[in-house]
Amino acid sequence: MKPTRRTVLIAAATAALMPSLPAEAAPKAAALQPYASYWYPDSLPAGSPGTGITWRSLKSWRPADDADLAFNASTVPLAPRFTPAPANTTARSDQARIQSLVSFGPTASNPSQGSATADYYALTHWAYIDELVFWGGSSGEGLILAPNAPIVDAAHRHGVPVLGNIFLPPVAYGGQLQWTRDLVQKDAAGRYPLADRLVAVAAAYGFDGWFVNAETSGGNTALGTDMLGFLRELKTLARAKGQRVTWYDSMTVNGGVSWQGALNSQNEPFFQAADDMFVDFRWTAAKLTSSGQRAGQLGRNRYELWAGVDVESNGWNSSVNWDAIVPRDKAHVVSVGFYRPEWTRNHLPADGRTPGDFHAADDHFWTGRSLDPSRPDTTDSWRAPAVSVADRSTVTSMPFASVFNTGHGLRWYEDGQVTSDAPWNHLGLQDRLPSRRWVVHTDGQRPAVTFDFAAAWRGGSSVLVDGALDRPAVLDVYATRLPVTADTVVELTHRADAGTVKAELAVATADPTTPGATPPYTYYPVTSGSGWQTTTVRLTGLTGTVRAIGVRLTAAGTGQVRWRLGGIAVRNAPQTPAAPSGLRITAASGGDLRLAWNPASGVRHHTLHRLLPDGTRRFLGGTCQSAYFLGGLKAEQGEQEARFELRAVGELYTTSAPVTVTHRW
Repeated sequence: MKPTRRTVLIAAATAALMPSLPAEAAPKAAALQPYASYWYPDSLPAGSPGTGITWRSLKSWRPADDADLAFNASTVPLAPRFTPAPANTTARSDQARIQSLVSFGPTASNPSQGSATADYYALTHWAYIDELVFWGGSSGEGLILAPNAPIVDAAHRHGVPVLGNIFLPPVAYGGQLQWTRDLVQKDAAGRYPLADRLVAVAAAYGFDGWFVNAETSGGNTALGTDMLGFLRELKTLARAKGQRVTWYDSMTVNGGVSWQGALNSQNEPFFQAADDMFVDFRWTAAKLTSSGQRAGQLGRNRYELWAGVDVESNGWNSSVNWDAIVPRDKAHVVSVGFYRPEWTRNHLPADGRTPGDFHAADDHFWTGRSLDPSRPDTTDSWRAPAVSVADRSTVTSMPFASVFNTGHGLRWYEDGQVTSDAPWNHLGLQDRLPSRRWVVHTDGQRPAVTFDFAAAWRGGSSVLVDGALDRPAVLDVYATRLPVTADTVVELTHRADAGTVKAELAVATADPTTPGATPPYTYYPVTSGSGWQTTTVRLTGLTGTVRAIGVRLTAAGTGQVRWRLGGIAVRNAPQTPAAPSGLRITAASGGDLRLAWNPASGVRHHTLHRLLPDGTRRFLGGTCQSAYFLGGLKAEQGEQEARFELRAVGELYTTSAPVTVTHRW
């Protein structure tokens, strides 16, 4: 990989450690605050780690000794996906897919369960991604990164596997060949103990495998042979646990580092030992063509090769030979490997950067300049994923509900009311979100559709439709595969902020006749009025399977309309989750607390509130895990002890009875 990229990565990984804590508070807080885990293979660097960094050996890791495991282990299983009818005539379902290499934060001090800021790469376009790599690592912190639970939970909810990262850095950036030797060491029986340890970590943490990137030069053929043996054993052990392994085009069979930009004799054995391979950025059209052909000759799928597309610096302004990867007029050549698409957040000015700014940029990146995948802008030099790759959905079973929570926000809402005015991020709380954003069918002026953070029914965001509706407009919301029974109902929660608008629920039990066309919807009226409205619609007259859900909006006259969609639920019967039990404080230091509990079954996530002396409740946070860290709490005036309430939240966003615990000041 290009060395200049390392400068940025290492700087990002070593800067801003524990930014919200004064120096004298760091040791105390570090003992309680859980962070995403990272390790060296075995031996540690000389000297001492920097502030906020903990050096650990993966060889010494044991789940029973991992004090942060409960905070870092994903609880959401990998959801199955289906491909709905394409949103346009160019998107393909059975050819190129997308791998995304993302750095969500620094290697060290990357919080396990979100943090108190809305300024976060809250990825939502999961529908186009086949594999997410938790990118990072540096010679001064650690080389092996386990993804944190919120990211894995959000990805799994959308059917996307997540890989941890193994980064053996170039010598110029602190890489030591001993770390490569440590990784591929053998025991007396000729086995590779760290291969077993890596699979055990992924199983314990609930993620899906490893991305192996060996870029430390100076090796020889013997080391190359050991790496190949290690990779083969890692894949064998990983496959037995339902995990996968991706190889990065760096080390060659002679043990040296030489980026090929192609599948060839220098890296073919590693590709054969892995599930897929990220092809370095040095590719050309001819190299990718020959690589795809070579994969076929090996009996492999050409789309198991990810052609690296570097968007870290220029995002959608990057110069990419798209026809070499995903030509419009013939079969795709290989798949796409995006390097650092979090550019959509990072290129925005840090001062005053808002969630709305980020999502506007991210929609542009994934959908294209038109911001409507059913109407791609063919003059746009940026060939957005939605132009070439068909979206997928995981909405296949009931009950299903969404409050359009993107996983970050400027405040927290419950039933339309603010219960915390603190900004936050926690991707584990993200909903299953609409897969194609935003498709609007209208013969008139197209309104703007966005995630908006100024109001919400629950969580931090809602869907805002804003524009002058001179003709009825139909917004596709979800592609689904939900069976209809006599008891099936859809609940729609919405609010009109400006203008007079008639809203109707749109439900289709068949696909559209052509890609991008309006599904054959049946329309049902919903309640209108001031404030948030929830209408329960029985799907009278429908049989079979619900394949699409949307809304139709018709304005009175041609005035400006601002209309919000705050929630949707599809169910056969109401459900209320059982309450958790055994809520307890497991560690405390001043206002920093660790809590744990025993979860009930069938729970989507848990929410924590503080019961204040005046009887009001303040939202503190939520998690899919059965442990949570609360930091920086203070006694309220006259308060002798703090009281906390924990509730389970079900798939329909109904909540359990609370369980409580107190902390005496």
